[in-house]
Amino acid sequence: MSYSVGIGLTNACNLACAHCYRPTDRIDYVSFADIQTICEQLPVSNIGMGTGENILHPQFNQIVEYLHERTIKLSIASNGHSLMTMSDEHLRSFNDVEVSIDYPSRAQQDGMRGPGNWDLVLQAIERCQAQAVPVSILATLMCTNYHQMDELARLAQQLGVILRVNVYQAVRTDAYRLSYSQFWEAYQRLFSASRVVSCSEPLVRAVMGLGEVESPCGRTSIRFNMRGQIIPCVYWPLGSTNPLTIADLAIQGEAVMQHAFFEQARAVPSNAAACPCQGGCASRRALSGALADHDEYCPWARGDTIDLPWQPAPELNLVRGRNVCTTIVV
Repeated sequence: MSYSVGIGLTNACNLACAHCYRPTDRIDYVSFADIQTICEQLPVSNIGMGTGENILHPQFNQIVEYLHERTIKLSIASNGHSLMTMSDEHLRSFNDVEVSIDYPSRAQQDGMRGPGNWDLVLQAIERCQAQAVPVSILATLMCTNYHQMDELARLAQQLGVILRVNVYQAVRTDAYRLSYSQFWEAYQRLFSASRVVSCSEPLVRAVMGLGEVESPCGRTSIRFNMRGQIIPCVYWPLGSTNPLTIADLAIQGEAVMQHAFFEQARAVPSNAAACPCQGGCASRRALSGALADHDEYCPWARGDTIDLPWQPAPELNLVRGRNVCTTIVV
């Protein structure tokens, strides 16, 4: 079995978005040597770069060239800066790329991320398309934009790109957390204006009537943060338990997948064992201090029924398709 790896090469960023989960108390970097260790100790099929603005890593070019030479499929999420800064050669090394757009208008986008970001991401999209690099909009689904998911789908269509949606996780603040009704209205709006390429958000898969509702996190997907810590999901709370690090990986190899965090991420709560959701998102439960309970958005736990009509779209070769809890539409 091979693994999908998510990594934040750094938490350095040229922006300071209020809803971002990255730590800001100090700047850290995963070294080129650490990247070599990951690739030598694990069978890696693809790597998605996220968290900070990865081109701000001083060894970014060297890392991209090394991974490309190993024929590892690469993806990168960017606020536009990395995609407009790297060379054409390095840009074409990526299987696909993503620009972060959370709102369907310039005023809202710049209000969240800073003046000029809307124009920057549109320029980045144009550049990627000119280089024939598949590009997606990456949107964080929040209580401030849940009612605009259909508008974001239409924006993606107008721009000729794909839309990928991640549910906001309350890592640093509850300010953008979705209510139960907002969560499900968002998906109803999203699916009403698009077709589904793939969905690995466990609860949504269950309501869609799809099989294999288990999250890929901690199973086929593994995360390395900018401090070299190994976690099953980028949102996983560390708490009082010490995570393993890349130094441990060099000794233990794939055995790092047996760490307590990974076992917790894979475990199905006993009171959800008979539920179609199978516990839903483990990270969300962990962040809420409710690992042993149902996902807070589970309709069955409330005796509720959710109507979620959807239409399938042809499968696309995207790195993030099954390596995170996410939804991709066209």
